Amino acid sequence: MERMAAGKVASVMMGICLLTGLGAVADAQTPSSIPGANSKEEVPMLHAKGTFEVKLTPRKPDNKEAESANLARMSIDKQFSGDLEATSKGEMLSAMTEVKGSAGYVALERVSGTLQGRSGTFVLQHNATMTRGTPELSIKVVPDSGTGQLVGLAGAMTIKIADGKHFYEFDYKLPETR
Repeated sequence: MERMAAGKVASVMMGICLLTGLGAVADAQTPSSIPGANSKEEVPMLHAKGTFEVKLTPRKPDNKEAESANLARMSIDKQFSGDLEATSKGEMLSAMTEVKGSAGYVALERVSGTLQGRSGTFVLQHNATMTRGTPELSIKVVPDSGTGQLVGLAGAMTIKIADGKHFYEFDYKLPETR
């Protein structure tokens, strides 16, 4: 029982570290690696940056098997400031292993607000692993998830932490307003 409680705490902590970018930077994205970036119509690469605050809330596992396998589930609430003025809500699943410093998480979050003056929503997909303390993080816009003035949005986000503050950088493409 004590091992399960420690596993839950470790899983939550690993998820927080991975989700918030603690000690990690998302994988480098080149314009050609961003979905939709190689369309026939030349769309310029844009850049947004700012800060965010995140709150992760542990959720009860769906079943005892998930709990005993060191699988954890959390809800995500974020507030973005800067070039992206938005909030997001999402879900995260994480897994710890028996090897110290090795874990993974996946998450989806729906972002709602304005991106450099254009309003709408879009979905970010996270995929992260930590191999014996070495993190790898990818955060991309789900294709065709943009709504409103963000229809056609494609891009990738990186997360950094400095002096306890969370920063994002977002390289994206957005078709011209129709």
